[in-house]
Amino acid sequence: MQATLWFIIVGVLLVVMAVSSSTVKRLPLTTSLLYLVAGVALGPRGLDLVRLDPRGDAALLERLTEIAVLISLFTAGLKLRNPWNDRRWRLPLLLATSSMVLTIALVAIAGVTLLALSLGAAILLGAILAPTDPVLASDVQVENVGDRDRLRFALTGEAGLNDGTAFPFVMLGLGLLGVHELGEAGARWLAIDLGWAVVAGAGVGWLIGTLVGRLVLYLRRTHREAVGLDDLLALGLIALAYGVALAVAGYGFLAVFTAGLAVRRIERRETSLRSRAEAPVDVRAVATGAIVSDPARDRDSVVDREQLATEAATAPAYMADAALGFSEQLERIAELAVVVLLGSMLGPRTLAWEGVWFAALLFVVIRPLAVFVGAPMRGAPRGQRWLAAWFGIRGIGSLYYLLFAIAHAVPPALGERVTAIVITVIVTSIVVHGVSVTPLMARYQRRTNLARHGVPAAN
Repeated sequence: MQATLWFIIVGVLLVVMAVSSSTVKRLPLTTSLLYLVAGVALGPRGLDLVRLDPRGDAALLERLTEIAVLISLFTAGLKLRNPWNDRRWRLPLLLATSSMVLTIALVAIAGVTLLALSLGAAILLGAILAPTDPVLASDVQVENVGDRDRLRFALTGEAGLNDGTAFPFVMLGLGLLGVHELGEAGARWLAIDLGWAVVAGAGVGWLIGTLVGRLVLYLRRTHREAVGLDDLLALGLIALAYGVALAVAGYGFLAVFTAGLAVRRIERRETSLRSRAEAPVDVRAVATGAIVSDPARDRDSVVDREQLATEAATAPAYMADAALGFSEQLERIAELAVVVLLGSMLGPRTLAWEGVWFAALLFVVIRPLAVFVGAPMRGAPRGQRWLAAWFGIRGIGSLYYLLFAIAHAVPPALGERVTAIVITVIVTSIVVHGVSVTPLMARYQRRTNLARHGVPAAN
């Protein structure tokens, strides 16, 4: 009966979210907030159908959150179409490096002075909470590959990068707690954790994404082979980039993100080169998998998918956008699963009052300070700067790092306290950012549209 009931519950959740998705977008909440409520209802404080413990079930939960983050990072990489020499990249790079380091430092200071944590525990807490979330932040990310909005691009790039760039500081915190080797005077940490792992992870992902992407294009254009099963291509790229990066002691999160970037770069370069000599291809139309902009045929005609995948003009966009479409669907399923499980774990042992005021400190003081100092948006409208400071959403990435730390034998008492703080911060973020994202982003979009048409915002 339990299995039957679960089929019914999962089916109801998926159907309800599918039929209500357009309505939810108009409401001052996000799907993550609804999943969280569903999780509480299914947990011990509700129907008592799910019983999970962050420490006792750390291995299982770590794998689930790991998969969710990997899918989301690959998706984020595929969304970012701007070339590396585009000035828009400056802001996400600063947010994912200098702002992130400032966040870790400020959280660590607050951890030592206000929470009475040891230096290692405080740095670990900072590293866990520093990354913004690529899964729950989808409402503030770029809406499509043609979206060139500076704010959305910055938040998407930041979330894609800092889940990898935070890893060295997680290892530093674990090292100071005595559960990871730092080397004499931190030499091993500097050389391996901070140096090699970052470079190797980013490089492996870029190389694999480029090689596999070009191989698929060659087979499709030249031999009309390797057509179809684009979902397996996306999964294969994620698994291959992640696995090879780990095999060479690199950061797999960075590898998966750069693999997505590499595939999108192939599409952008190929489309750009052909558009100079031929009629331009409408990439957004190709993303539907059905319509191609081609003056030689009816603009809105439905074209065979195999033809789209193998024609020289459309093959690059079809490959990238088919992978993106499948990854986005997986991302939604992963978000539902992880957030429902998170909601089921909420209770006295996983929530703490000190986590509530610490979340307020992080969102209202630390995040804005880290953004304004570490990544100043010179020349940007004031509202855009404040939105970048506010939408430092914490979520599944932080949950993964917490479970990763628990798996590395963090002392039980410390692990229980840090768990309560981190989960409280994540839940607070889901609630406050979930309630504010729709009205704030709608207002921002209206002001942006007015500015594009030369109308003062006050009008």
